[in-house]
Amino acid sequence: MSIRPLKRLTSAALCLSLPASALGGGIMLYEIGSDNTGLANAGAAARAQGPSTIASNPAGLSYLPGTQVSAGGQLLFGDLGFDVDASSTASGGNGGNPLQLTPSASFFISQQLDERWTIGFGSYGDFGLAENYANDWAGRHYLQNASIVGLSLVPSAAYKLNEQWSLGIGVKAMYAMLESQAAINRAPLGLLDRSDGQFNYEDHTWGYGANLGLIYAPQPGTRIGLAYTSEVHLDFDNRLDVSGTGALLTPLDGLPMQLDTQVPQTVTLSLYQQLNAQWALLASVNWQDWSRFGEIGVALDTQLAGAQSASVDARFKDTYQLALGSQYRVNPQLLWNLGLAYDTAAVSDANRGVILPTGATWRLGTGATYSLDQNTDVNLSWDLIWMSDMPVEQSKPLSGERLAGEYRNAWIQTLTANMSWRF
Repeated sequence: MSIRPLKRLTSAALCLSLPASALGGGIMLYEIGSDNTGLANAGAAARAQGPSTIASNPAGLSYLPGTQVSAGGQLLFGDLGFDVDASSTASGGNGGNPLQLTPSASFFISQQLDERWTIGFGSYGDFGLAENYANDWAGRHYLQNASIVGLSLVPSAAYKLNEQWSLGIGVKAMYAMLESQAAINRAPLGLLDRSDGQFNYEDHTWGYGANLGLIYAPQPGTRIGLAYTSEVHLDFDNRLDVSGTGALLTPLDGLPMQLDTQVPQTVTLSLYQQLNAQWALLASVNWQDWSRFGEIGVALDTQLAGAQSASVDARFKDTYQLALGSQYRVNPQLLWNLGLAYDTAAVSDANRGVILPTGATWRLGTGATYSLDQNTDVNLSWDLIWMSDMPVEQSKPLSGERLAGEYRNAWIQTLTANMSWRF
């Protein structure tokens, strides 16, 4: 395939990859519309089985001959229902299920230039969360609707040093959008009879980073991959849009508010081991630097004498993942994937809030890749992300309003379909 068709296919990425691809119940998703879903991220930095390796380890491009294209779609859905505790002082219901059925897409392409160099481009969303609660729920003064999403555009290149070593680099440009809406209590302490006000904060920005990776193959059938993604700084800077009359709210309308957010740096170490013609074992260990995540939203509080606003710090901590998986070659046309992973919690129970709620997760994934012919593959994958129970206890310092409860038996599922072509 010539470079000119490569350019045309690369320019199509923005049409195939939607900003909504990061909208979902997770903050950093391993599910990006690729076959990685069915392996729960096991072996991601060492597999090098298609151009989606751009997202997990760009050094894997060295293992892709000719021109390869992969396009995928994904549906994400789940249950993040909140049960309000009797100790809450806020009136209202549980808020329903804030997670909606969310479609997404991804696009990857690779082009081998010669025996040493391979280039590629990826467009995908692996960062974000969206919530949409009922307007009359008990936590409406903390949050009604919120989303933070990121779409990454990643031109990449890999260089094959020899039969054992490959190096890769990708330059990441992330377009990020943030929106936060909540009701404002215009009757603090219950001493007045006033309906709620409303505030909205939204902004979009660009952030930049890099993906680095290497793969070491000590013998045929064995690959060890090490991948690093740098921190991406997102600077949201806009004014509050406040509706509702009265002395409490008027000073807040148009108030400048800046949120300083960092998409975390990550390190992944992976193993791919081919046991025989049918079986391969995969494993990954992953670290994510969530302790520097920073500010994730806006909080407004009221009292009889006035109101105040502040940014909300996530108070997250670093997370670690262990993933194990296998691949079984059923026949020359059919490859079956299976993976299991555990991620530690990014926040303690004491610091968890209704903005970006998260906890420790188990992932179970499976999927199959079927070869329609020697140059075309289709993959279907599914995974379950189980977060179990996540308690929340928050209070506002001025009004004294307290929200307590639990996200009970929280879960997310994803269904992924993608096709790959080799030229």
